[in-house]
Amino acid sequence: MNIAKAVFRALSPAGPNARLSVLMFHRVLRAPDPLFPDLPDASRFARILRWMKAWFNVIPLDEAARLLPAGRLPERAAAITFDDGYADNASVALPLLAKVGLPATFFIASGYLNGGCMWNDAVIAAIRAWPLESFDGSDFALGRHEVGSPIARRHAIDDCIDRMKYLPAGQRRAQAEALADAAKIALPRDLMMTSDDVRALHRAGMTVGAHTVTHPILRRQLDDEAREEIERGRKALEALVGARVGLFAYPNGRRNEDYDDRHVRMVREMGFDAAVSTNPGAGGVGTDLMELPRFTPWDRGKLGFCARLARNLVEARRLEGIGPRATSRTVQNRFQGPT
Repeated sequence: MNIAKAVFRALSPAGPNARLSVLMFHRVLRAPDPLFPDLPDASRFARILRWMKAWFNVIPLDEAARLLPAGRLPERAAAITFDDGYADNASVALPLLAKVGLPATFFIASGYLNGGCMWNDAVIAAIRAWPLESFDGSDFALGRHEVGSPIARRHAIDDCIDRMKYLPAGQRRAQAEALADAAKIALPRDLMMTSDDVRALHRAGMTVGAHTVTHPILRRQLDDEAREEIERGRKALEALVGARVGLFAYPNGRRNEDYDDRHVRMVREMGFDAAVSTNPGAGGVGTDLMELPRFTPWDRGKLGFCARLARNLVEARRLEGIGPRATSRTVQNRFQGPT
């Protein structure tokens, strides 16, 4: 047994003391993007999959959710997940997963299928295409930014998205579209999956999970609106794949910033089997299945990636007594760092 496997076996043994590591991805690009070097491209994702297959027992998330509370997880248990429903999940990630024989769960915001564009992607497209070396977003309350280099342009994108993220949904969308108009670009219509892509994932044996319709910040919605977003998103996906959808991912996913007890209760009452957050850590026997933690190692090298996974397991045990309600942005950044 290699050293990495031995370390993960010690940190996540089989049975009642097992821990579930859930990795979260959004996109897998065909080629590296200078603006987003943290996003894995195909070759980097293929390496990650080889590492995960060598070090962990990667199982479907719905199976893990059944085994975890019963104390029946295998040693070194892990699951792979994707959020939002980007087209490259089907065109790039799926063939790589199939090649190495690993399962994954895809949480899809149903309202963006078949040509939709999420607000943050509209912002990215606008600033990526900005024709000048400086970007004046004063008319949008987004400040002034230099965009003369890929690094500067990325900083401008990150700052604008951070400023807009918690605006009312309608205002946020209108502002993003106004930015695209100012940049004189058409919004991209090929970023998200088609209905056929979703069916292809299901046929390939992957798990399809719900992620609302329009990816709202649930805490910024009225309870009836939040409930409708969750339920409508689920029903749309069930109609597509012809099967029950039992898993859910909270949009954005930070407790007490993006969702709270009300939404956990909604998901439980709707009969979901499990739900995932973006609170860091690894699930144990006592973890609420409606708030399974997730994280993403962003390290490029094998050693760093391995160390980040191990540290997440160590920290999860140390923070076991704190629970998800105490998980703060500070604690999350200790796990995840910049994304």
